[in-house]
Amino acid sequence: MKFAQLCLTIVLATALTPAVFADTNAPANPPAKHADGKKSLKVIDATEAEKLIAAKSVVVLDVRTAAEFAAGHIGGATNLDFRAKDFRAKVDALPKDQAYLVNCAAGVRSAKACEIMGELQFKTLFDLKGGMKAWEAAGKPVAK
Repeated sequence: MKFAQLCLTIVLATALTPAVFADTNAPANPPAKHADGKKSLKVIDATEAEKLIAAKSVVVLDVRTAAEFAAGHIGGATNLDFRAKDFRAKVDALPKDQAYLVNCAAGVRSAKACEIMGELQFKTLFDLKGGMKAWEAAGKPVAK
């Protein structure tokens, strides 16, 4: 019986070791990278985003649906629905050397959009952490 317990302990310890030693500081969303390995994405908060917009350093790309966009968006943003079948083709047609601030409702679609844009060799991408929910919570202006 002791041998069976020892075997079970070894099996459980081996199975759980990766979880115990996993890097808890690793980003949930690894940065998008170009084929040459350069990082092209930086996740920023609403205050940093507002500064980039004020300096006219970025094109704001809102990847929510048209209805979400119409309900309120960052002023001057361009709407390009991430869920549209032709999203990849439309985003691929955008200038790759322009800096983009990508946002959605809460940050999930914008992260995925940034991943695609990184694959397409966009040079400079900023992902708005928390999306429009974070933008509004920070008291930033919303256009309709």
